[in-house]
Amino acid sequence: MAFVVIAFFFGLAGGVIGKIKGSSFFLWFLIAAIPPFIGLIAAIVYRNEYDEPHRRCPTCRKIVPMYDALCTRCGTELEFPPRSAPTPVEPAAH
Repeated sequence: MAFVVIAFFFGLAGGVIGKIKGSSFFLWFLIAAIPPFIGLIAAIVYRNEYDEPHRRCPTCRKIVPMYDALCTRCGTELEFPPRSAPTPVEPAAH
């Protein structure tokens, strides 16, 4: 029973850290809860999604990461911008 409580709180901490870094809360909850100590350390050293350059979908206006080839909301195929003129869009604060 004690392990379940410890795993839950480590999962909760990992989920919050993952969400702050721009990833899925549930995914990082599972990663941090199953191996409690190792999963939390992985969530802490995971890269920030907010550091990636973003762009706006021309169809639905959703902000998507620059490396996405398709918009996750409407499915529009996104052109990769020329290397000489990147125009990253800052994502809105949540």
